Amino acid sequence: MKIAILSDIHGNMIALNAVMDDVKRNNCEQTFFLGDYSLGGPEPMPTIDYCMHLSTYNNIEMIQGNTDKFIAEYSEELYRDLYNNGAPIMANALKDEASNLPPSQKEFLKNLPTEKQIEIEGIKILLVHGSPRKNNEDIGPETDSKDVEEMVKDTDANVVLCGHTHLPCGFQTLSKKTVINVGSVGRPFTENAKSCYLILDIQNGKYTIEHKFVNYNNQKSADILAKRHFEGADKLAQMLINPTERHM
Repeated sequence: MKIAILSDIHGNMIALNAVMDDVKRNNCEQTFFLGDYSLGGPEPMPTIDYCMHLSTYNNIEMIQGNTDKFIAEYSEELYRDLYNNGAPIMANALKDEASNLPPSQKEFLKNLPTEKQIEIEGIKILLVHGSPRKNNEDIGPETDSKDVEEMVKDTDANVVLCGHTHLPCGFQTLSKKTVINVGSVGRPFTENAKSCYLILDIQNGKYTIEHKFVNYNNQKSADILAKRHFEGADKLAQMLINPTERHM
């Protein structure tokens, strides 16, 4: 069984369509989404609409990301905290989306589970956004393996799948857990700025893992994002063309 795992779409509908086309080409039977569906992207409303539609299918699993929780629980205090602690543009995007997304979309984001464990052919798979401990805890290529070991010590999952950092990577812990960051569909931070997702292939109780990189029209996505009505949208748009930093 092939399973596609997607994370960090961030309202990039063009990228999501390209990745879903690739998922179909690879004959994936299930698809898991690890959160961050809209914040700070080109087309947040259409993206959430599409994800809400996908969530009705039996072969789709979805969990909540930290920015989904931000939108669902928006407050001026949260806005100020983000703005004053190194992420002013994302704070502006958050305020815009919390003000303009329809109640049904915010309710959808609010009600998503924070994690989910699934067992397939005896393999226990844990879906999280950041880490098993926190939805905003970083697991990335530069994370120390000892720190990863500590993050996953309280789960009995064989495979832990996460996103959040937008940087694909993987770890094999001393406790024999496989920990994989699946990368980002909608705001990749890989050098070539392609969308990234993961295929987990389970056959006869064993599994293989492959990161897939997908071309999409990032210039068109950037042009749409630059026209959004919050301060800094133009700068955020340029990160789809030339990723330079994670938060703005």
